[in-house]
Amino acid sequence: MKVKPAKYLFIATFLTFAMLSGCKMNYSFTGASIPPEAKTVNVKFFPNNASLVVPTLSQTLTDALRDKFVNETSLVLVNDGGDMVLEGFIKSYQTQPVAIQGNDQAALNRLTVVIEVTFTNKIDDNLSFSGTTFTRYADYSSSQNLTEVQDGLIEEINQMLVEDVFNKAVVNW
Repeated sequence: MKVKPAKYLFIATFLTFAMLSGCKMNYSFTGASIPPEAKTVNVKFFPNNASLVVPTLSQTLTDALRDKFVNETSLVLVNDGGDMVLEGFIKSYQTQPVAIQGNDQAALNRLTVVIEVTFTNKIDDNLSFSGTTFTRYADYSSSQNLTEVQDGLIEEINQMLVEDVFNKAVVNW
């Protein structure tokens, strides 16, 4: 007796569906996997504890994190509590020369921002993390003054940091 390939396909499809129907995670187009019981997120203000303080950095980073979680998940932003809580601080903000030329002059400078983040998942504590450091940088020409390019560099760095934090918190990489 010969078994038809269509029968195997039906059985494989049925078994796959049966196994997946037992999962209890919500998936989004961003790759975020959030337990369906999680309804709220609290993204606390990220103070700037760096020795060099840019007045707008804390607010722009905090706002970018809040926007990411609200726009790319079904979570509702709350000021207190929350099923998921994101908190941390800006640990370092520094600029240094890179790509030194033959005349001991830097061709490029590098702006580096380091943040420390704690994420609490009250639904599944195994997904929580504490004191995780994220570092990102952007280079700029040494012929440019930092104050001239700072806002654009901060925006670029914030975007990368936010993506890293989001991925670690809810994409589970």
